[in-house]
Amino acid sequence: MSRRDYYDILSVPRNANKDDIKNAYRKLALQYHPDRNKSPEAEGKFKEISEAYAVLSDDEKRAQYDQFGHAGIDSRYSWDDLFRGVDFGEIFRDIGFGFGGFESIFNQFFGAGGRRRVSRGTDLRYDVSITLEEAYSGVKREIDVPRTELCPTCRGSGAKPGTSPKRCPRCNGAGQVQHVREAGFARFVSVMPCGTCRGRGTIVDTPCGECKGTGQVRRTRRISVKIPPGIDSGNHLRLSGEGESGEAGEPPGDLYVVAYVKPHELLQRDGDDLIYRTQLGFPDLALGKEIDVPALGGMVRVKVPAGTQSGTVLRLKGKGMPRVHGGKGDQLVEVSIRIPTKLTNRQKELLKEFSTLE
Repeated sequence: MSRRDYYDILSVPRNANKDDIKNAYRKLALQYHPDRNKSPEAEGKFKEISEAYAVLSDDEKRAQYDQFGHAGIDSRYSWDDLFRGVDFGEIFRDIGFGFGGFESIFNQFFGAGGRRRVSRGTDLRYDVSITLEEAYSGVKREIDVPRTELCPTCRGSGAKPGTSPKRCPRCNGAGQVQHVREAGFARFVSVMPCGTCRGRGTIVDTPCGECKGTGQVRRTRRISVKIPPGIDSGNHLRLSGEGESGEAGEPPGDLYVVAYVKPHELLQRDGDDLIYRTQLGFPDLALGKEIDVPALGGMVRVKVPAGTQSGTVLRLKGKGMPRVHGGKGDQLVEVSIRIPTKLTNRQKELLKEFSTLE
């Protein structure tokens, strides 16, 4: 089933500013907050509008969504990452919910409330340079990525084979401890990783000899990357689970392969379009001429009409770069006049005669 557009969910136009988006979310949150709306569909609706707000209220996430749609968000952000850094507290307080109301929503989205938060591995970035021809047709690359992986000897436990980690006595295996602070009538509860077990919930008395009790080892892994047609400089590919390993069986991070497209000798890229600039003599522009134009799909024969003015741009439909959502851009041929710097006596005479006739 297709997912609804985030702008439609919040009922705002695509050029809405941040205040418009916040006001729209505030209004819908008041309507569908599960603490106020007990209808069966309220919780799902509230989750949907909160997801839309988390994306559209963040400049980076919104730009990614505007360019690539839901695929761009899904390929770059995990569920936790989607809501990280979003300040719901101000909105919830404005519409009359206290700390408890905000905490319940935070728990709903992030899975808190007595459970240890997943400590996934760190994401990695790898920059890869490709030619414009490779960006046009797509290319497969083998890259060598240094990263941490689970120790094959202890399988990530950090304990010497034949022994087992023990439950942390401080957090009782939860991996986190609560700190309670009271200020007047308000009671604030913060959850922090346990300092004794560093959030793992267990401690190791007899460490593994290979990983020295960390549960992780350093390896360089060769990974095959398929770069799709149409990719541009700054675009990235997300390889799920190919980042640093997580702690003690937690999920690994992701690998982001960022593309850099090297400049082309003859063609200039402008989004999905390609630009080719050429100079022709006055007779060619005045009388018209067929010229061969280099394109990424092969040479193209182009007719320059008689009377073409210098600075004219001829458009070759569908000869540009592939688009992410299908189709191709165009190739633009910019024609300018080439003025000779040296003329023979005969050429001068002909030009004088032409000037007289004109």
